Amino acid sequence: MRGRGLLREDLAWAFFLLFLATVFGLAKHWQVVTLSFQGNLAAHLEEMRTHRRQVQFQGVKTLNLAQAYALFQKGQSLFIDARQPEEYAELHITGAVNLPLPKVEKVGNQAVADIAKDRQIVVYCAEAHCDIALKVAEKLQSLGFTRVSAFLGGFKAWDEAGYPVDTSM
Repeated sequence: MRGRGLLREDLAWAFFLLFLATVFGLAKHWQVVTLSFQGNLAAHLEEMRTHRRQVQFQGVKTLNLAQAYALFQKGQSLFIDARQPEEYAELHITGAVNLPLPKVEKVGNQAVADIAKDRQIVVYCAEAHCDIALKVAEKLQSLGFTRVSAFLGGFKAWDEAGYPVDTSM
């Protein structure tokens, strides 16, 4: 009999602690909870992402889809696909070169040695929420490249717009 009383007491304490954790969690994150109920959470998170990117990658010029396509049409820019080789092999922007972040970070990298430092370069990754293009563009700038931009829409936006894509390596 005494064992059941202890079990009930333990359960009561467990529920009490669960209740306290819920109350404190809601209080701490009330802004997020209210934004979610109002249907504004996605917009708020996008605003936070944009602000973080502006601070973290403040020296990197960015392009939208229309700007990237305009540079593509001129035919003078080098497009760099920062995605993994498997993704690049499946489909990429026509004429793009595959240069994932680990390759760019290698010291004495031959992959970038043949590129003129003043050439217009457009770096892209998978989609709008991907920061790899920004990281590769930032690294290229640190290596002395002067005309580097990151296309923030990524390959997904390009492909959905129906712009030229290719599977050749």
